[in-house]
Amino acid sequence: MPPLRLEVFETKSDEGAATLVTDLNAMEEARLAAYEQGYAAGWEDAVAAQDSERNQMAADLAHNLQSLNFTYHEARSHVLKGLEPLLMDMVGRLLPEVACAVLAPIVQESLLPMAEKAADTPIQLLFNPAARDVIEPLINHENAPPLVLVEEPTLGEGQVFLRLGDCETRVDLDGVIAEIKDALSDFFTLSTKDQNHG
Repeated sequence: MPPLRLEVFETKSDEGAATLVTDLNAMEEARLAAYEQGYAAGWEDAVAAQDSERNQMAADLAHNLQSLNFTYHEARSHVLKGLEPLLMDMVGRLLPEVACAVLAPIVQESLLPMAEKAADTPIQLLFNPAARDVIEPLINHENAPPLVLVEEPTLGEGQVFLRLGDCETRVDLDGVIAEIKDALSDFFTLSTKDQNHG
C-alpha cells in the first residue's frame, strides 16, 4: 500500500517576517491604552447622548411652553370676550344709576367748603332738570347753606355746577362714566389687537 499522502495547507514560509516579541510590560501598556481609548470613546458617547437628551428636553420644554402660552392667551381671549358684554352693560346701565344715587352726597360734599366761605351769600346750583328730584333734598336739609337752584337743560343728568361769585366747582359724573366706558372699550380693543398679533 502506498504511503498516505496528506494535503499540505501551509503557505510559503515567511523568512523575512518580523518576529513578534511578547514583552509583558509592552502588552500591559497596550492593554491599558486600549482600555483608556475605549473608556474615552464611551465617555464621549455618554456626553453626546446626554447633550442630545438635554437638547431634546429643552426643545420639548420650549414647545410645551409655547403651547401653554398659546393656551393661556386663547383662554384669556375667551374670558375677555365673555366679560366684555357684561362689563359694557354694567357701565352703560348700572353706573348711571349709581351716579344718580351718589350725585347728592357729592354735591353736598362740594358745597361744604364753599358754604364756609359764603357766609350769607347764596350759592348757585346749576343742574339738569331731570336731576331735580335728587338735588332738591339738599335745600331742605337743615344745615344747608343758602342755595339758588338753576335748571340748565344743556347739562347732563350727572353734571352739576356750583357757583359762588367768581368761584365755580364742577361735579361731572357723566364725564366720569364716559371715561370709564372709553377705558373699558380701549382695554378690549387692545386685548383683541394683542391676541391678533401674538
